[in-house]
Amino acid sequence: MMVNDDKLYCPVCGEVTQKILPMPLLDGSGRVKELKVRIMCACRRKELEEYENNQKKLEEVRAVQGLKRLSLMDDKLSGARLNTFSETDDNSKLLKIIKSYISNFDKMYKENQGLILYGSVGTGKSYAAAVIANELLEKKVPVVMTSFIKILKDVGTFDDNERLDLIKNAKLLIIDDLGAERGTDYAIEKVYDIIDSRYRSNKPVILTTNLTIEQMKSCDDIRYSRIYDRIFEMCYPVKVNGFSWRKKEAASRYVEAKKILEG
Repeated sequence: MMVNDDKLYCPVCGEVTQKILPMPLLDGSGRVKELKVRIMCACRRKELEEYENNQKKLEEVRAVQGLKRLSLMDDKLSGARLNTFSETDDNSKLLKIIKSYISNFDKMYKENQGLILYGSVGTGKSYAAAVIANELLEKKVPVVMTSFIKILKDVGTFDDNERLDLIKNAKLLIIDDLGAERGTDYAIEKVYDIIDSRYRSNKPVILTTNLTIEQMKSCDDIRYSRIYDRIFEMCYPVKVNGFSWRKKEAASRYVEAKKILEG
């Protein structure tokens, strides 16, 4: 620090780093004394701002990592991105919808607008949902992708469980494979509790299911019927068409194995 006129100056930016304040003496005389106080210069303020920004980024990264650990995504789903989505004639409409949902998520969130991706087994519903999850997580949007089977298995009797709070409070909740959970009274009540809590808190949910819209609408079980009613209020239905990717991959593996084994 440089001294000039009894003041301290920063040798880098040249700003004053000391301020003199008048402090009254508490002896009843009314006199004051000068108190020298250190203050931050421009370069020090910049350093502090950069440090705080870096800490904030680290916290955001930790939060995203925590949400990913809570999710059910395996290696394949954790790598799902828009640039890895294989577009075909069958899924071009689906790709357009998920792109629009991602780019307009702030509006979707404000309007509590979710999606229900339905269709046959293996057509890419889970992958499409994972693309949405990962793209939004990259933007630091709190997203949890899980399933009711995983929720019920992991947290058991979780009425006051912290993990359930994370699931309920995530900005976007993605539930994979609706309808695959065991239909006990306890499980169904918890499914409804989660869906209803999202509805009441105006937070969107995306679901994937092998069920058809007709099956859900014509369900005779009142326990499930009230769940589906809530879902239809919150979610835009998207039919996922096409040949099963799983069958296609299995057929390709069969051909490759036959070449190796039979020549």
